[in-house]
Amino acid sequence: MDYKFLGNDITRDTLKAMKPEEREVLCSEIRDKILNTVSANGGHLASNLGAVELTVALLSVFDYKQDKIVFDVGHQCYPYKLLTGRYDRFNTLRQKDGISGFPRISESPYDAFDTGHSSTSISAAMGIARARDLDGKKNYVVAVIGDGALTGGLAYEAINNLGHSKTKMLIILNDNEMSIDKNVGGLSKHLSKLRISSGYISAKQTTESFLKKLGFFGRGLIKIILAIKDFFRFILYRKKPSMFEDLGLVYYGPIDGHNMNDLIKAFDAAKDIKAPVLIHVLTQKGKGYGPAEMNPSDYHGVGPFDLNTGVTVGKNCYTTVFADTMIELAARNPKIVAISAAMTIGTGLENFQMKYPARFFDCGIAEEHSVTMAGGLAVSGFIPVVAIYSSFLQRAYDEMITDCCFMNSHVVFAVDRAGFVGNDGHTHHGLLDISYLNSMVNMTVFSPRDYTDLRRCLKYAVEDVKGPVAVRYPRGASPFETEEPLYQDVPDCVKPHISRDYGKDFAIVSTGRICEEADRAVEILKEQGILGRHINVSMIKPMPAKEIWDLLVGVKNVFSLEEGIISGGFGEALEREMQILGFESDVTVFGVRNPIVRAMSQKDQIKFCGLDSDTVASSIKSALSV
Repeated sequence: MDYKFLGNDITRDTLKAMKPEEREVLCSEIRDKILNTVSANGGHLASNLGAVELTVALLSVFDYKQDKIVFDVGHQCYPYKLLTGRYDRFNTLRQKDGISGFPRISESPYDAFDTGHSSTSISAAMGIARARDLDGKKNYVVAVIGDGALTGGLAYEAINNLGHSKTKMLIILNDNEMSIDKNVGGLSKHLSKLRISSGYISAKQTTESFLKKLGFFGRGLIKIILAIKDFFRFILYRKKPSMFEDLGLVYYGPIDGHNMNDLIKAFDAAKDIKAPVLIHVLTQKGKGYGPAEMNPSDYHGVGPFDLNTGVTVGKNCYTTVFADTMIELAARNPKIVAISAAMTIGTGLENFQMKYPARFFDCGIAEEHSVTMAGGLAVSGFIPVVAIYSSFLQRAYDEMITDCCFMNSHVVFAVDRAGFVGNDGHTHHGLLDISYLNSMVNMTVFSPRDYTDLRRCLKYAVEDVKGPVAVRYPRGASPFETEEPLYQDVPDCVKPHISRDYGKDFAIVSTGRICEEADRAVEILKEQGILGRHINVSMIKPMPAKEIWDLLVGVKNVFSLEEGIISGGFGEALEREMQILGFESDVTVFGVRNPIVRAMSQKDQIKFCGLDSDTVASSIKSALSV
């Protein structure tokens, strides 16, 4: 589709010279491009649709070729990408060898900082601003952060330091009253009090509409009102008590985040203030696309979908199996509680929350707090299950060790999105968790192979383990969809089992859902006359070394396979345990050497890292022929 404005060389001067109606057309074109691209490729939709006018206004005032703009998380950066030289490549969004769904310095000189996780923008922008001052430069530095990201403690550490230092920079608080799920906590209540424009902006628009209907007389009244608008702004905005002012920032707002004229005036004014400024902007998630406006959580991160019918509920996946099992376990034990770090829907716990509201705690985007609070619940006799994505749980590494593991507290970590996550790219992969969990004293670690195994591992983790325990499981669906009854006499999840057994030429020892590739590799080699076996292990710490040893009797060539980094991972632990028992040969480890694996499908990522069945079979054949 040809656009009137989008796709041309757009600079700050171009945007600044546009008439208001031309900017409206540009915003419409941006939304159209985002909707058509995301519906084809998948991606973050609602957050980007809500940030269109904000981005156009921002780039009408600040020069992206000189100034530095840092987006928190970065899941609202699509309009920025379209306006900073990536229109021609935008159809490759989140695809193999395409542009990222998040800001990436390696992708464009106009992306100031790599992002992907929450609450980092103010700290990063402050570092960039201090570097600017040390270099004697005069460019502007802007951090764009959502109200959801302000529930993360890192943002407050930065604001506290910024207010003390008085470093000149601008924070734009994009307030849409939610991150992915509805925001919780004291900050949310504080922002609600500040949202005077929820009434002011609505009343202003209604009044203007009414006065315009009065013709000449009404238009005259509008001019009078606009003439004293700054006075009312001073009264309504600047005199409203704000915690940000108490912390040393100049606070201004709230402002209608879809009124570009007001935004441009505010941004222009902020440029002249020689102090840190926070401009509070109100936007609507999903704006311009009805289904996303009505259900922004459903349209936060989406796969490809039909624009006419909207997104559909996905089929069964590891997350839903975890969530259903949690409800089943909680029905038997009133001491089980669930904790989320602002990802109630993402971790599948919305039904648990509805069924057991008093036993569910959403802590906001605060992984560290979530884990330490779980430690407090555990020492008080409860069984907290902390459901956090693998890459986000990294933030709570210290709290896991000092506040759970050292006391041997029974905290259950449900580590979602373990392994490759696909098109979100390297900032969201769960490739480090085996390694960092292996380093923790008293920690038990499970990596189930399928839905039934996940259910049994979770049950064992909740009911049988006495200390801290992690159950890691991947994004997406299992190739083995059968779910067996949860309660069995023998908890086979703690013992290794033979998945394929054709001979003793070699053995693959795998963990997690990558077992599917190991099964296929053994089958491929069988067809070539090389007969081996596949041993799958669910409990990887403490490793059932003696049981694995018993299954390796007569096997001289052992290979391990895992969906995680090699260093400190499952394979290295297996080799160490086998050597302690007296195994005379080395274990050849198949795993991820470099965790920076860019956006592509999970299948392509597995192949890219050489963990697919064809590559594994070929590598084993080469090793055996030496």
